Amino acid sequence: MQHHTTCPYCGVGCGVTATIEEGVMTGVEGDRDHPANYGRLCVKGSALHETLGDHGRLLAPRVDGREVSWDDALAEVTNRLAAVRERHGGEAIAGYLSGQLLTEDYYAANKLFKGFLGSPHLDTNSRLCMASAVAGYKRAFGADAVPCNYEDLEEAELVVLVGSNLAWNHPVLFQRLRTAKQRNPLLRVVVIDPRVTDTCEVADLYLPLKPGSDARLFNGLLAFMADKGKLDAVYLERHTQGLDDALVAARDEATTLAAIADDCELDAEALETFYYWFVSQLHVVTLYSQGVNQSTSGTDKCNAIINCHLAGGKLGLPGAGPFSITGQPNAMGGREVGGLANQLAAHMDYHTPGAQALVTEFWHAPNLPEGPGLKAVELFEAIERGEIQALWIMATNPVVSLPDADQAKRALAKCPLVIVSECMADTDTLAYADIVLPASSWAEKDGTVTNSERRISRQRGMLPPPGEARHDWWIITQVAKHLGYEEAFEYRHPRDIFVEHARLSGYANRADGVPRLFDISALAELDHAAYDALAPLQWPVTAEAPRGTARLFEDGCFATPDGRARLVAVTPHAPRQAVSAAHPLRLNSGRVRDQWHTMTRTGRAPRLLNHRAEPYVDLHPDDARAAGVVDGALARLHNAHGEARVRARVATAQRRGEAFMPIHWNAQFSNAGRVGTLFAAHTDPVSGQPETKHGAVALAPLAIAEEATLLVANDSGGLSERASLAYWARMPLHHAERWQLASDAGASSHDWPAWCAEQFGVAATLWCEDATSGRLRAAGLRDGRLVWWLMVGPPSELPGLAWLDARFGDITLDAEQRRRVLAGCASGEADTGPVVCSCHQVGATSIREAIRGGDTDVDALGARLACGTQCGSCIPELKSLLEEEVAHAGTDEALETA
Repeated sequence: MQHHTTCPYCGVGCGVTATIEEGVMTGVEGDRDHPANYGRLCVKGSALHETLGDHGRLLAPRVDGREVSWDDALAEVTNRLAAVRERHGGEAIAGYLSGQLLTEDYYAANKLFKGFLGSPHLDTNSRLCMASAVAGYKRAFGADAVPCNYEDLEEAELVVLVGSNLAWNHPVLFQRLRTAKQRNPLLRVVVIDPRVTDTCEVADLYLPLKPGSDARLFNGLLAFMADKGKLDAVYLERHTQGLDDALVAARDEATTLAAIADDCELDAEALETFYYWFVSQLHVVTLYSQGVNQSTSGTDKCNAIINCHLAGGKLGLPGAGPFSITGQPNAMGGREVGGLANQLAAHMDYHTPGAQALVTEFWHAPNLPEGPGLKAVELFEAIERGEIQALWIMATNPVVSLPDADQAKRALAKCPLVIVSECMADTDTLAYADIVLPASSWAEKDGTVTNSERRISRQRGMLPPPGEARHDWWIITQVAKHLGYEEAFEYRHPRDIFVEHARLSGYANRADGVPRLFDISALAELDHAAYDALAPLQWPVTAEAPRGTARLFEDGCFATPDGRARLVAVTPHAPRQAVSAAHPLRLNSGRVRDQWHTMTRTGRAPRLLNHRAEPYVDLHPDDARAAGVVDGALARLHNAHGEARVRARVATAQRRGEAFMPIHWNAQFSNAGRVGTLFAAHTDPVSGQPETKHGAVALAPLAIAEEATLLVANDSGGLSERASLAYWARMPLHHAERWQLASDAGASSHDWPAWCAEQFGVAATLWCEDATSGRLRAAGLRDGRLVWWLMVGPPSELPGLAWLDARFGDITLDAEQRRRVLAGCASGEADTGPVVCSCHQVGATSIREAIRGGDTDVDALGARLACGTQCGSCIPELKSLLEEEVAHAGTDEALETA
C-alpha cells in the first residue's frame, strides 16, 4: 500500500510516496504530484526506509535512570515542574524545541509554556539557522514572509546563490535549477561563496569572497545601481522608504568598485560583471542560506541583499525576489505558531499592539508573559548561571549543535531538572536528562510542516510508534492536563490543534489593524477527512485565496503600518571571532551531502556513510603544509573553547587561511568530532543567531603511533574500550560496524590482535604480518563465523568493504571465503573505490575505468553504471572525475608525443 507524506530533512519539503507491506516500509520514492519536488528525492530522502526499525529506539519513559510507566513519568514531570514554578516562578522554566517537530507539536508546546506555565523562555534550534533571515524579512517587509516560490528559480533570468552549497544542502532544488538552466541557455547563475563547492558546477560566474564580507559586497551593489541610474524610481517612490539612509551607509566606506573588490578579496572585473548582470535583469532571484545567516551581522547581511531587490523593484514578480532557503523541514511552521522566544503566536510579537490581550483572550491563558524570553545561546548561559531551574528539550541535540558546545554540557549538568523528549536511545544530550520521554519519529508522526516557500504539507503517520513511544503533541497535552489545564488542551487528534491554529491566524488580524500576511483561516473548518486529505498549499490561505498564494507583494503592499517596505541602512562588520597568530585559520562549518544534523537518523543507514565516513577538515595545501599535515592523515583543530580530531582533506577548493568542518559528528560516531566545541558563543544582536561560520582555530598533526581499521559483527556487543585511543570513529555497515582507530603516540607499542581478543573474547584465528612495513591483517572467528576483522595501516589501503561486510552475515565461512577473508575481497573481484554515487553504490575506480573505456559524459556514465540517474547529487563529482581523466589523458598523450 502506498502512502503520501513529506520528507523530514531539509526545508525543501519534498513529497514522499512510501510503500508499506505487512507493517514494514519497503521503499520510498519522490511524490510525482508534490509541487516542491515533482518526484525528485535526494539520497537522504530515498534512504528514509533504511533508517527505520525498533533497534536503537527509545521505547519506555525513564525517571532518574530507571524505566517507569507513562502515568509515573507524567506525574514526575508535572510534580517537578509545579515545584519549580511554585518556588521560583514561571520564568525559571524553559523549553528548547526543534524544526523537526510538526506544527501541531510546536503549537501545543508554545501554548503550554507561554500561556499557562507563564514562561517566555521557549526557543528552538531554528534560532541557529534561520533567525537572521526572519529578522531581515521583518525589518524590510514587516513580517517573516518569504516572497518567492520554487518556480521562480525556473522563471528567473539571473539566479544568485550566496552562502549556499545548494548541491549538497538542498539537492532537489539544485537539480531543479540545473534543469532550468539546460532548458533556458539565457539563464545565468552566480555563486558567491568562500569555498569552491559542487554548486559551482552550474555557475556562469563564481565569486570566492572573503568570509564575512557579504554586506560590503551588496552595499557596493546598491551604490552601483544608484551610480549607473539603475534604481527603479517609480517602485521606490510608491512602495518603499529608507533609500537615502541606505545609500549613505552603502557609500560610507570606500566607494570605488576596485576598493569594494579589494575589501571582498575579489577580482574587480569579475565583481563588475556580477553587478552589471544584476542591474541589467529584472527577473533576479537571490537565494541565500546559512553562509549569510550564521554571523554576528547576519541580519544586516540579509537586509543588504533585500535592499538591492527593493531598489530595483525585483520582487513580487515571477522569477524575482530575495529568497531565504530554510534549513529544517518545519523551521517555518515553528515560526508560524510562535516557537521563537521573541514571538507569541500567529506571527505576532510581544511588541505587536494588542497582541498579548488577543492571545490571552483566545487561549483563555492565565499566565501569558509580558515580554520576550531568552534566545537559545543566552538561554543556556542563563541555565549555567542558575537562573533556569527546569529545561524541557524536544527533538534536538544541543550538546552537539550549539556553539561553545561544552558550555551546553556544563549548563545541563548544573540544571536541577532536565526533561528530554527523544526518539533515539543514545544521544549526547540524553546523558544529562533526569526524565526521558520516548517520542514518535518520522513514519509515525501525524501533522503538518511548512517548507521554505510557505507551502504547508501533511506528514502522515504510516506506522505505529514502537514500544511506549508517544507523539510529542500528546505528551505536551497530557502534561498540561496533569497540571490542571484540561479545558485548554482537549485535543484528541492533531487535526484539533491545526484548526485552532488556523482560527487564531485569522483572529490575529484584529491585533493592531494591520493585515497580517500569515493567515490560514480558510482551513479553520477542516473536518478529519479534509485534514487527512489536505493537499500541499502556500499561505496565505484565506476566503479570497482558498487555494493559497504563490507569491507575496505582487501589489507592492507590505505588512507595515503604512504598507511600504523599508530599505535598511547597513554598516558592515567583521566577524567577532578574530584569527590571530595563535589561531590563524578561519573555521567554516556546514553540512555534507549524505548526512543530516547530528546523525541520529541518517547515521542508521549504512550507505549514507559511504561518501564521507569520518569527521574531517578541508584545508588548502599551503595551510596543511605549514602545519605539517598531509592529505589523509589525522589532524587536530583547537582553540580556547575546545578541540576536534579529524581526517585531513587537502584541496585547492579551500581558500588559503580557511578551513571547513562538517557539523554532524557526535559522541556516538567519534570521540572528538563535534565542531560546535570550536565556536565562541557570539550572536547577532538583532536575531540572536550564533556565528558558526567564522571560528578561529589552530591546526596540528594528531600525534599517533599507528592507525587500524576494525570491523566487528553487529551482535558482538560493540567496542567497549575506547578511552585509551587517541582517535576513533564509528561507521555502521549492514552486518558489522567499522571502527577507524588510532593509538596514542605516547603509549607503548599497541598489540592490536591481543586487544581485539580481549575486547571480544575471540583470539586471532587468521593473520598475516609484514614486519618491515608494520602492516598487519587479522581476523577472529568463533565456530566458523567471522566476529572481527583488523587491518593495521592507513585507511587508504582498505579494500571495498561490501564483500567483507556480507561475510559477517554468514553463519559460517566456507573454505574459499576463509582463504580470502584477510584480503577482504573475493578472488578476482575488483575494488570499486570510494563511493561517489550513494544511491547506486558506484565507486570512483569503476567510474574512472568507464571514462577510460569511452564513457566521456555524465549521460554515458549513467547508462553504464547508473550513477547520477536517481537523485543527481553526485553529478558535480562525476563531472570533476571526467575533467580529471580528460586532463590526465591529455598529459599522457603529450608525453607520448614528446
